[in-house]
Amino acid sequence: MRGRSDVLELAILGLLQETPMHGYELRKRLNLLLGSFRALSYGSLYPCLKGLVERGLIVGTDASQTPPPHALSGKRARIVYELTADGKEHLAQILASSGPTTWEDEHFDVRFAFFAQTDAETRLRILEGRRTRLTERLENVRQSAVRTRERLDEYTLELQRHGLEQVEREVRWLDGLIDNERGTRRGTTEGDGRPAGPDTADGAPAPRH
Repeated sequence: MRGRSDVLELAILGLLQETPMHGYELRKRLNLLLGSFRALSYGSLYPCLKGLVERGLIVGTDASQTPPPHALSGKRARIVYELTADGKEHLAQILASSGPTTWEDEHFDVRFAFFAQTDAETRLRILEGRRTRLTERLENVRQSAVRTRERLDEYTLELQRHGLEQVEREVRWLDGLIDNERGTRRGTTEGDGRPAGPDTADGAPAPRH
């Protein structure tokens, strides 16, 4: 993924893999599930949808005759979008990738949102890469703090401390996820073929802080 538009494309394809949706519903889901897209506008969404249609990755159909259950009653006809076979193949290729861009802030959040559609080995590589990237960032910030501490006022120092704590929390969160992924893989290969149970009671990974 090269930039924000690629991240948005992945988000759309991943959501449409779950179920066909119209643009209004897509925007709601993006705003709800992906924090980096809280400010997503129709001006960003519809050009992206148009581009995906032109590339044959999704198709839009007029749902005026048989509106989907989530369509708003009494409203004008909406175009419902769904993945094509090429779109499903393209999405699978993206979700199988685990290069350095998948570790970056915005890209990682989107990839993590679709971990349920990602194989275990790829999930683990992305989590480990993200942890390495944050560990490097943490060390750089600590070194910078030591060098500049005497020149900063108390508020800037407090902001710096807050940033350090945020990164440290995410590293701990990643450690838990990595341990869980490794445990799941061990349980699958060494046990009765079923994944080992996750750390949390409801089967979901620990929440991110």
